[in-house]
Amino acid sequence: MLWIKSFHILFVMAWMAGVFYLPRILVHYVEGVAAGEDTRRLVTMADKLFRFSSLMALFAIGTGVFLWLYYDFTGNWLWSKIALVVLLVIYQFQTLRYTSSMKNGTLDGTSLYFRIFNEGALMLVIPILILVEVKPF
Repeated sequence: MLWIKSFHILFVMAWMAGVFYLPRILVHYVEGVAAGEDTRRLVTMADKLFRFSSLMALFAIGTGVFLWLYYDFTGNWLWSKIALVVLLVIYQFQTLRYTSSMKNGTLDGTSLYFRIFNEGALMLVIPILILVEVKPF
């Protein structure tokens, strides 16, 4: 079972790499468009990163559910964590909308907006980590 737990942690780390970096690509894209630069490479990077991080999210959630069922975890901390993970998945889908807008050349939003959006993931991940490690309730 430690192998499954290790793979779960690996998949979560890979998912978070995409969750944290994709909004930075959006920042660079908006700034690049404003400066009249060629941003095609950023669109390609965002598309590939989204696909990779989404696949890692599926593996992370799958192994997480397996661990949950195997160890029969219980408690309000778990339900709080699951709710935050659901919000993180919604965050991931929002980045899909932004990535699609990038591909269409219709991305709205300022550099500041996407910098703030980037911090949203961190505001979800910190309590998830605390809930998993501390299990406060």
